[in-house]
Parts: sequence; C-alpha cells; structure tokens
Amino acid sequence: MSIQVEHDKRRQDILKRALDVFIDEGFENATFQKIADRCGITRTTLYIYFKNKREIFNYSIKEFLQTVEGDILRVSGDKKLNSIEKIRNVLVLILERVEKNRRLLSVSLNYLLFLSKSDVNPDYRVRRRTIHMRRLLASMLIEGIREGAIKPINVRAMDDLLYGIIESAIFRLVILKRSDVEELKNAVEQTLLQISTP
Repeated sequence: MSIQVEHDKRRQDILKRALDVFIDEGFENATFQKIADRCGITRTTLYIYFKNKREIFNYSIKEFLQTVEGDILRVSGDKKLNSIEKIRNVLVLILERVEKNRRLLSVSLNYLLFLSKSDVNPDYRVRRRTIHMRRLLASMLIEGIREGAIKPINVRAMDDLLYGIIESAIFRLVILKRSDVEELKNAVEQTLLQISTP
C-alpha cells in the first residue's frame, strides 16, 4: 500500500513541477528532459510515470476538469438546494477553481495557441473536454424550468451565456492578469435574478 501512496505522491510532484516548466518554457519549448531535471529525476524514471510531455499536460487538464465536474455533481445532487442555488453554487465554485488554477489555464491557453498555429482546430479539443460540464449546467437549467424556479428560457442560449462567464473568467485572470473574479460573481447573480421566477 505504501508503494502506491509513494507512486501517487511522486506523480503529483511531477505534475506540479512540470506545470512550472510549461509556464517557464511554454508548451513548445518544454521538453521531457527539462521536466525530468526540474523533478530531480532521470528521463528513464519519468517514463515510468508518463509517456511524453503531452501526456503530462493532458493529465493535468484532465485532473482539473475532473475536480470541477466533481464539484458540479456534488452541488447538483444536493437535495437541500433549489435549482437557482445549485446553478449559483456551481458557477461560483467554477470561478473559484479558475481563479485558483490560473497557472494551469495559462499553460492551456498557450497550448491552444500552439495547436492553432499547427492547423489543428483547438475548438474541438476544448468542446470535447468541457461538454460534460456544459450538459450538467443545461440539466440544472431544465430542472429549474420544470420546478418553476426559472422562467421559460432558451436553455441552449442560457447555457452558452453561463459558460461565457466561465470563459470570461479565464480571459480576465490569465490574459488580463486581473486579481479576482468578484465582478463575474456579480454577473452570475444578475443573470440568475433575470431568469428567476418572482
């Protein structure tokens, strides 16, 4: 059992240090050797944990999104909350996760720019990774309409608007280097006030 714990601990340490390499070097210039050097291990040892730098990067993104989805599932399953409270709590949690993980998102944006330069459509990759989160938001909207807490609205358009707030948070924190997402939390409140039934 302790071997597995040490293995998981080492994997997490590699991910953390690799993130520093991606931030310092950019995705393009980060190499497996630079990651191994930053971790204080050999490339051979690094191969025990990951096949290449892309796998390290993708694992970091996957781990982040699984955490966000776990938050969404926990809140959406809370029977004590009505649909408006669920949506509010989910969006605030996501905004806080985005704020906390701005370094990872900075690297992600650089990676997407790298992909777009190589004629790969980054939109497909983003959609593939976020589709489950968007479906969960849409299902909470539908639940709210059914229970009468939300006015009859175009669910797809509102889902796009709510997701746009998340994208705006990423842009503000990573590109504009703003310090927090309080303005966007207020935008969430105003949006929910507009769609809530009296």
